[in-house]
Amino acid sequence: MVSRFLQTLGNMVTKRIFRLGFAARFFVAIFLQSGTAFRRLNLTLREIYFSGVLSLIIILVSGLFVGMVLGLQGYDTLQRYGSTEALGILVALSLVRELGPVVAALLFASRAGSAITAEIGLMKATEQLSAMEMMAVNPIARVVAPRFWGGVVSMPLLAALFSAMGILGGYLVGVQLIGVDEGSFWSQMQASVDFQKDILNGVIKSFVFGIIVSWVAVFEGYDADPTAEGVSRATTRTVVTSSLAILAADFILTAFMFTGA
Repeated sequence: MVSRFLQTLGNMVTKRIFRLGFAARFFVAIFLQSGTAFRRLNLTLREIYFSGVLSLIIILVSGLFVGMVLGLQGYDTLQRYGSTEALGILVALSLVRELGPVVAALLFASRAGSAITAEIGLMKATEQLSAMEMMAVNPIARVVAPRFWGGVVSMPLLAALFSAMGILGGYLVGVQLIGVDEGSFWSQMQASVDFQKDILNGVIKSFVFGIIVSWVAVFEGYDADPTAEGVSRATTRTVVTSSLAILAADFILTAFMFTGA
């Protein structure tokens, strides 16, 4: 019984390590085959539209409501200490440093990442990828690389729009609804938000999250079993793996960026 358990555990660990190595080689192959995505720019622009523009509604609406909630919760907390004029600082730093990149990445993984995985998985299930190989067309260069770079380009832009809408939501609640002084709201925000420590670090976070989500999405689609059940499992793995990877990477990046700042 013990030997069977150890054998099962060993097989599981071996499969995970093999799959991780395959994902790493796949990541390198994407970069090596990215020339097509850059030469035929229309392929990448189409994927930017698919991943970015079609995700705008959920990003903008979610950002607005997150900012409104921050405005309500922040005002309630700051009021206890007589610092309601610092509401703009609280909203801006929370969004630019943390909530903007992280929540936007989670939404991006749920909407665009799952769609990319399903699309590539269905192409594999219907043997379209095999047909490309038969015609001497590299599917990584023609299908995978444009989708990868489309996601990488879209993610920082979506995170910036999420943060901007969040700040607008905080302004609507804090200034227009509750009555916080408008001049204090904007002036203290502008004086306290640093471009390098706050805005630039948030952009770096969103760029890293874009690489993670796009990589996981295209890999899971390319590696999916060519069946309906296999594609559905791959889509689920994309959302779960991307979400966990985003949260783990966020902790690591935050530890490097803001510790001792």
